[in-house]
Amino acid sequence: MIERDNQIISSKEGNTDVQLDLALRPKTLAEYVGQEDIKMNLKVAMQAAKTRNEPVEHMLFYGPPGLGKTTLANIVAREMGVNIKTTSGPAIEKQGDLASILTNLQENDILFIDEIHRLKTQIEEILYSAMEDYALDIIIGKGPAARSMRLELPRFTLIGATTKVGSLSSPLRDRFGHIFKLDFYQEDEIQAIAKRSSNLLNVNIDDGGIHEVAICSRKTPRIANRLLKRVRDFATVENIAKIDAKYAKKCLKTMGVDMLGLDKTDRQILLTIIQKFNGGPVGVNALAAATSEEIETIEDLYEPYLLQIGFLDRTKRGRIVTENAYLHLELNYPENKNKEQLKNLF
Repeated sequence: MIERDNQIISSKEGNTDVQLDLALRPKTLAEYVGQEDIKMNLKVAMQAAKTRNEPVEHMLFYGPPGLGKTTLANIVAREMGVNIKTTSGPAIEKQGDLASILTNLQENDILFIDEIHRLKTQIEEILYSAMEDYALDIIIGKGPAARSMRLELPRFTLIGATTKVGSLSSPLRDRFGHIFKLDFYQEDEIQAIAKRSSNLLNVNIDDGGIHEVAICSRKTPRIANRLLKRVRDFATVENIAKIDAKYAKKCLKTMGVDMLGLDKTDRQILLTIIQKFNGGPVGVNALAAATSEEIETIEDLYEPYLLQIGFLDRTKRGRIVTENAYLHLELNYPENKNKEQLKNLF
């Protein structure tokens, strides 16, 4: 087993991409591209905490996957000069699991919980006193012999990350001193990220190639880095000395990624609504059944981007494919569709 940045990576898995992702992640706020408002607020929060010699207040990062929530948590730990312990909501199955993690923290340490919205209710309740009073209330024994015991905890910072902030209970959400929403990145920011990653990976790619990767990245750094590594694979196999726009476009087309970053599944979702449900409206349950995708996968992974680029509309009656999507897919838009969609909005 390899331990790096407090994350465990199994050498048996041969997960080279995971190790590369860790290497590509910025280590400081100065290296981090984008999310300028969040960076400014983090600087103020960390400087104030250092001045008062206190742990930085509890933080919650939320937004679509791949935008840098985990990276920011690790940057906060590095900038504060403290240790970070990483876990996830589904990994904490019992109250004892969380108690074990909390009691092993040192003063000012950071506990990072990814997918915090998936914590069980009884485990959330332990966090209330831990976050507010730095104490752990546990019940020993059962029945009439049961008694409560309070364990003092070192002052620590909890950083949570979630793609579904609405799924957090209000008592837990309100205990975070800082709540930050990560937005999709601008194209120039994605190009800067891809350029930095190409330098770290020693990929010989020109500005045109970087531009092609950036526009297909769905405004998401994780996807930009993944596409860059896949284009690099093609160049390695085909012995291409330098990747230009034409070659990058060819590789992306081979991978099934179009100029807007839509992949095979994105197009399948849109075509299913058009061909099987007359363009919508259609409920997510029927859509999931028709595409053989999980409801959570559609809602968390595919819908946000399709909504953001204006290819899908959500109405009270279900999802509707917009005229822009028809044009992108080179399909004729039904003449009476606008009237039907207006009806579905009410």
